[in-house]
Amino acid sequence: MGLGKTLAVRGLTLIAVLFCVLLLTVAVIGATGVSDRILNAMLNERLRGIRQVLSTQITDPDELNRAIEAIEDDLIHSYGLDQPWYVRMPSMLARIIILDLGNARTIQTFTGSRLVSDIILERLPNTILIMITVLIINFLVGLIIGVKSATRPGSLLDRFISIYSSISYAIPTWWLGLLMILVFSFYFRLFPFGGMFSAPPPTELIPRLLDLIWHAAMPIITLVIALSGSWIYITRSVVITTAQEDFVTVARAKGLSERLVMWRYIIRVAAPPILTNLMLGLAAYLGGAILTETVFSWPGMGLLYYHAIVSIDEALILALTYIFTLIYVISRFLLEVFYVILDPRVRYG
Repeated sequence: MGLGKTLAVRGLTLIAVLFCVLLLTVAVIGATGVSDRILNAMLNERLRGIRQVLSTQITDPDELNRAIEAIEDDLIHSYGLDQPWYVRMPSMLARIIILDLGNARTIQTFTGSRLVSDIILERLPNTILIMITVLIINFLVGLIIGVKSATRPGSLLDRFISIYSSISYAIPTWWLGLLMILVFSFYFRLFPFGGMFSAPPPTELIPRLLDLIWHAAMPIITLVIALSGSWIYITRSVVITTAQEDFVTVARAKGLSERLVMWRYIIRVAAPPILTNLMLGLAAYLGGAILTETVFSWPGMGLLYYHAIVSIDEALILALTYIFTLIYVISRFLLEVFYVILDPRVRYG
């Protein structure tokens, strides 16, 4: 099977998975009545705006009410509120995909917009900044230290990595974040308590960038400490297992240098399972980001999710769930691309 055809099949499979998840989500929100509440909130918001406009044109209250009732009947029909929820499933599915879910109840953008799509698009880059930075750091740390530990099994470094990995895996991100704030913000006053910029934020490019790095340092360090241990240990285990294969022994018997054996015969073969654990662990990154952003008041998707749950904003919760699922599906597709690049056997499997 060719490269293009392989990736196309993988992409269509993941799109089908996303569609099935959305279909199940729509069925759940429809059967529980959440869909009705979202559509009624959107309808009432539109009626409120229409009433404000018509009140300047129609002075008779009775005539105004009759006009509003006629418009309300048309909107009820257009939104499908006069039909059962399962009849509205296709239209609701389309609304979720394009984030056409009306206005949030209490949350708005920094510019004052309450549209769900505007709120999501404003917060998404902030979460991506944290996630991508943590992902890159953990990948490099896991690769360098994990390989180093695997080449020296039983050494002092290997024993230290085993202990560190256990502690890192066991520490809750929210507890570590609170501890970081207590030590480095309250006692030593090296970092701010939270937020994304100082108040007032710098206006020039370089000071603004440095201020952003200063505020992002502790959330990133927290996630790196809480999540790096597992990646280091996974890399160590995979490299040790691969190093015991017969083809590695044959490569060494041919007289190849240890450096060449390590990078061509061990690390390249171990790369696909390492990448698999890294990309499939994206759910841990998302869960950690929700708690960490809340602790550090980082204005990203995680903090937004927390506020949406607290305010019981169904439309915003639904949109955020869809976005998190979409991010996971995209990461899975990237994993398939990396697999094809790193392991040519996948193209013909």
